[in-house]
Amino acid sequence: MKIADLLKSKGQSVITVSPDEPIFSALGKLIEHKIGALVVVNAEKKILGIISERDILRAIYTDYEILKSKRVANLMTTNLIIAIPEDGIGYIMGIMTQNHIRHIPVIAKDGIVGIISIGDVIKYQLQEIQVKNRYLEEYVYG
Repeated sequence: MKIADLLKSKGQSVITVSPDEPIFSALGKLIEHKIGALVVVNAEKKILGIISERDILRAIYTDYEILKSKRVANLMTTNLIIAIPEDGIGYIMGIMTQNHIRHIPVIAKDGIVGIISIGDVIKYQLQEIQVKNRYLEEYVYG
């Protein structure tokens, strides 16, 4: 299966944030949308980075005042690992595991087309396994 298949079932909405937005505001978006990462884009919707709840928590641990004083640009990850819709789900799961990341933006020619989390990948694979199990049960038990 391909990432494009996962995005069809999951949806392609992506919550974004500006690099100039305060960390506190980004944290509010994460909580409001019940997500773990935001894609950072400029005014032209060009991807600049990603910021996750983990990034924010690590920063808060060292300095609680960061919530008030810092901007997204100060904490975002700019060395992005991305996926394309044609990538296989198993391949992306390996990339996520190897690099210890939980979110990957999905990019096509037109820009960002989605974002997937490790939870999305696992959920999709679980559904695939359940379908295969059902076919096997029907085959065995007729």
